[in-house]
Amino acid sequence: MNTKNRNSRNILGFLLILLGLVIFANNLNWIPDSIAPWIWTWEMLLIVVGVILLVTKPNKGPGVILILIGGFFIAVDYFENVLYLHKIFWPSLIIFVGLMFIFRSRKDPFNDPEEIFSDEDFVDEVAIFGGGQKVITARNFKGGKVTSIFGGSTLDFSQARLAKGISVIDMVSIFGGAKLIVPRDWDIHLEVTAIFGGFMDKRIVDPHIIPDPSKKLVIKGVAIFGGGELNYL
Repeated sequence: MNTKNRNSRNILGFLLILLGLVIFANNLNWIPDSIAPWIWTWEMLLIVVGVILLVTKPNKGPGVILILIGGFFIAVDYFENVLYLHKIFWPSLIIFVGLMFIFRSRKDPFNDPEEIFSDEDFVDEVAIFGGGQKVITARNFKGGKVTSIFGGSTLDFSQARLAKGISVIDMVSIFGGAKLIVPRDWDIHLEVTAIFGGFMDKRIVDPHIIPDPSKKLVIKGVAIFGGGELNYL
């Protein structure tokens, strides 16, 4: 399993546990009245999204910007003596964004999404507030996990080969989704539960192509306000 994706899953799990604990404490009135009103505000949402971007994305700029904006407006409402920051906050933010674009352009002059190749038998893809493209070239593909939260990925299996037996891909799509490109001779079964979302099978059945009965891919999971797509190249 990819270490980066494992870390992203651990961070996501930790944040969900933390969110549950906060809701639990708020429902039991354990949070001070001076703090409780700020938990479910748009400013706090910006900070939470910024933290997620900060710990899961190599480009830290967007996460820092969201945290600064959310924290600034909370500070303005809490402390009257920081109102003068309005005069320097927005110009400073604009300068910071400009510097971010300059250094990012030096690092990636073409600014194109990176296409990653993987020959691993198991896929472990995590897309949180972003996405990417990955080409799977495994000769004995056995399944894996695909998680999309406010983001999405394209996984190209057109150069891969299925392992014998039943291989399973577990998918979780929440306000996001994934596109899977598969060979025409794969035997694929969809078992995705959709809640205000869906996973579309856009393949066209060709009666002249007979899948190998000894190999099967099962795509299962849940799509909540999101989904995905299964198609040919």
